[in-house]
Amino acid sequence: MLPPAAVLIDIEGTTTPIAFVHKVLFPYARARLPGWCQVHCDAPVIGEVARLAPGAMVVDTLLGWMDRDEKITPLKTIQGMIWAEGYKKGEITGDLYPDVAPALRRWANSGVRLFVYSSGSVDAQKLLFGHSQTGNLTNLFQGFFDTKVGPKREAASYALISRGANVAAGEFLFLSDAEAELDAAAAAGMLTCQLVRANDKTITSARHRAAADFAEVAKLCGLPKFA
Repeated sequence: MLPPAAVLIDIEGTTTPIAFVHKVLFPYARARLPGWCQVHCDAPVIGEVARLAPGAMVVDTLLGWMDRDEKITPLKTIQGMIWAEGYKKGEITGDLYPDVAPALRRWANSGVRLFVYSSGSVDAQKLLFGHSQTGNLTNLFQGFFDTKVGPKREAASYALISRGANVAAGEFLFLSDAEAELDAAAAAGMLTCQLVRANDKTITSARHRAAADFAEVAKLCGLPKFA
């Protein structure tokens, strides 16, 4: 089995506990959202929210999207801006599973090209990896993608990422906990492996290889092993 030339990595439930997103990041942004919108009322992203929900109060719209965990780009952009302030103040530290950083460093140093694809904005992705508990990991990645390329459950999104990264789909390995996302990546021609983190209570898919952590991913998918 030839090892993949590149790895495309999801965040929530894959590199990062779901609890961190839902119990730390989301509440942090929700508590500060009304005040942020008041200060930044002239920001272009606020106008985009108003365009998507005409006639509705911007804050009410954003809180509703947040409560339903909608993957809407303006919401993700605003959350990322709020989190940026929290990371800068030291009030937030990016939480990664302990096997993630050693794997990323080993794979990148071995010539494997690493990319991120998450529903969180590119800025939010860089903040998490740039302020992780093991230091700044952003230099290990060659690209970051968010929902601006398309929904994560549509094959066309992965085809666009493949073209944008200049890596053939068949040489890409996509890592995610979500079966529907893995299905979409496979439909685009990518290799897949599901992360089944015990703490996140992920339901194992019958259609994809499954691994408990990145060490098992390396073993199953022919990637460089790490200590």
